[in-house]
Amino acid sequence: MEYNYIKSLHLIFVITWFAGLFYIVRLFVYQIEAFHKPSPEKEILGKQLKIMAKRLWYIITWPSMILAIIFAVWLLAIRTFYMSDAWMQVKLALVIVLIIYHIKCHLIFKDLQNDVVKYSSNFMRLFNEGATILLFAIVFLVILKNAVNWIYGTLGIIVFALLLMLGYKFYKRIREKDKT
Repeated sequence: MEYNYIKSLHLIFVITWFAGLFYIVRLFVYQIEAFHKPSPEKEILGKQLKIMAKRLWYIITWPSMILAIIFAVWLLAIRTFYMSDAWMQVKLALVIVLIIYHIKCHLIFKDLQNDVVKYSSNFMRLFNEGATILLFAIVFLVILKNAVNWIYGTLGIIVFALLLMLGYKFYKRIREKDKT
């Protein structure tokens, strides 16, 4: 019974962690676009977006990641036999990639809080899909476990990523048409 409560809490914090990751990168897009606007719009939008990003990052996203990891470790301590399963090892590798993605978001967050813009808003729109791809990969892996044929699973994620990129390019064309 304890396992199910811990698993539920883990899942809740994974969901809020992903929500934070999805939204913070959208805020990055808006911050970058605001940075290139004329005064006073630049300062007004920039100040508000910084506040929004700071609250999201420190009140939701970081705590959610930490709690998701704590509950994950607790689950693995209860069911150590999962560590020998190939699907769990792949999942943990994907979680490490997700943590690296989170840390990269933190570095971008710090730069934008200091008005240092290193990336374009278009790059950020593409970067936002990184969390989406990881979410799909991890969820399918956890649900299907050993039933997944690794070749088809890998090809599926690659096709999914390509479809996201094509969707992005299509959306970019629509945005550019609307500007003219």
